[in-house]
Amino acid sequence: MSPAAHSAVDGLDALLHARRDAYRAFYGAEAARVSELCHRMAERFARGGRLIAFGASAADRSDVRHVAVEFVHPVIVGKRALPAFGIGADEVGLVCGGEDIVMAFGEDEDERERGVLRAGVAAARAAGALTIAFAPVGAEWELRPGTDDPFVAQELVETTYHLLWELVHVFFEHRGLLEGRSAGAVHDTGASSFLYPFLAEAEDDLGAVLADVRASVLAKADEVGALRAQTLGEGGAVIAAATRALRTSLDGGGCVLALGNGGSATDAMDLVADLRHPPARSAGAPLLRPRRAVDLTEDPAILTAIANDVGHEAVFARQVIAYGRPGDVVVALSTSGGSANVLSALAEARRRGLVTIALVGYDGGRIAAEHLADHVVVTRSEHIPRIQEAQATVLHALRLLIEEPVP
Repeated sequence: MSPAAHSAVDGLDALLHARRDAYRAFYGAEAARVSELCHRMAERFARGGRLIAFGASAADRSDVRHVAVEFVHPVIVGKRALPAFGIGADEVGLVCGGEDIVMAFGEDEDERERGVLRAGVAAARAAGALTIAFAPVGAEWELRPGTDDPFVAQELVETTYHLLWELVHVFFEHRGLLEGRSAGAVHDTGASSFLYPFLAEAEDDLGAVLADVRASVLAKADEVGALRAQTLGEGGAVIAAATRALRTSLDGGGCVLALGNGGSATDAMDLVADLRHPPARSAGAPLLRPRRAVDLTEDPAILTAIANDVGHEAVFARQVIAYGRPGDVVVALSTSGGSANVLSALAEARRRGLVTIALVGYDGGRIAAEHLADHVVVTRSEHIPRIQEAQATVLHALRLLIEEPVP
């Protein structure tokens, strides 16, 4: 392995340690509150409430879109779709009602962003909504990541709203634990009991269910830690090579074209935001330079026009044709490794001589099996939220490593 590759692998080890420590500290302190918040959110949803998300910065708005798509389009088989959408901060007071849940994304270090968050939260509270934030901006429920590393903070926030989405469903299986609802038959979990044993419990013991949900929060946080270690460990050499390709492209005036579907689309959105608008870093850490990047999931008019007139398979490939130039890099995100529109985009990029980087889950799917990208990082899991969380770490690692070896 070359000295540069060794440096990249050492940097990935440092990233792993930072996340391990941050996750243990955060969930050790907050797991019980996260479980209680799941219960409070379930009560609001059961009474007809909606989840309304807003954010201050471009990166925050990727989380806004991510949390909305997870609730509306659940990937856990058999779980209900829940109403959720993202809006602008100045629209909160216009659309939210008393049973709604309002989730604010952003830090409070920037004065302008702090004002945006506080105003949105204040409007939501005035309307009677349940308010959640990840910074001290006046929300009833504030879950602060407790780290000055913006990338670690974002990953903690992403894991937390994934857990809220996954575990809020537990309480729908216990109607008697929701305020104003009568108890139903105890749910028979059958073969899935090893995953969610608390679903078979009686409906009159809220404390026991909350304790089990808290244990599940901790177990899932440990799960993503192990999956992150697998991804960076097995993929270290690939990530180092992808870093070199990205740096060469960007230093030569190239552009990153990022794409994905659903939650992966929001991760593409986050990568582009981090490239265009690098976050402020802790004192003493070198500043990151703004870099050229285009989000191929960004424009709904383009996406719907291509999907309607040509077909969904072409929504990214047509944009690669339009925007791709020699020296550019396509970064494709896919939890399955087999989405038709992602495969089509990678094929078009390869025909045009663009460098291709793919982050995939499961066993890598067709992308890995058929070597459809130049650099393929595989996160070996079938649990989509955990895949996305581990992939977020890879994206953040790439963002750092193209500028400098991670300390």
